[in-house]
Amino acid sequence: MNRLLVIILLLAAGLSSCKKGFDVAEEVRAQGVVDDKIVEDYIAANGLTTTAKRIDTTGVFYIVIAPGEGSNLFTNSTRVTVDYKGRILTSGKEFTQSNNFHPSFTLGEVIRGWRLGIPQIKKGGTVRLLLPSRYAYGPYPQQTLGLPENSVLDFDIQLLDVTN
Repeated sequence: MNRLLVIILLLAAGLSSCKKGFDVAEEVRAQGVVDDKIVEDYIAANGLTTTAKRIDTTGVFYIVIAPGEGSNLFTNSTRVTVDYKGRILTSGKEFTQSNNFHPSFTLGEVIRGWRLGIPQIKKGGTVRLLLPSRYAYGPYPQQTLGLPENSVLDFDIQLLDVTN
């Protein structure tokens, strides 16, 4: 009986000293507020307020450089061939580009920002995407690309081909 009482007292003491657990949803929401301000401030500071369009309420902005031609039917299984360049929005540091290699992707396998932004143009078109981190890689650093966690990204994407 005494052992049980000691165990209960130790358990109670241990539980009373616990801090509130990590709230993932709150952390994501807070980062979203920071990211959205970074993107909106960038747009204002660079005179893009008339050309940058927000996709719904996502915080993803796009600027159509060239609209392209053809069908605008895109699904998660649509295969796209692209030429692209990616920069960290806050520093301008380029972290990736396709160079002379033009990769093909299924839209369902790319980051969410690309799934939302690429359908804003048609074959042959070019779009610039400004992506809050939640629509890119979020809190996950991409060490091979040199991206820290919660990077707000800036992509130029030319849509070379579309296959449904």
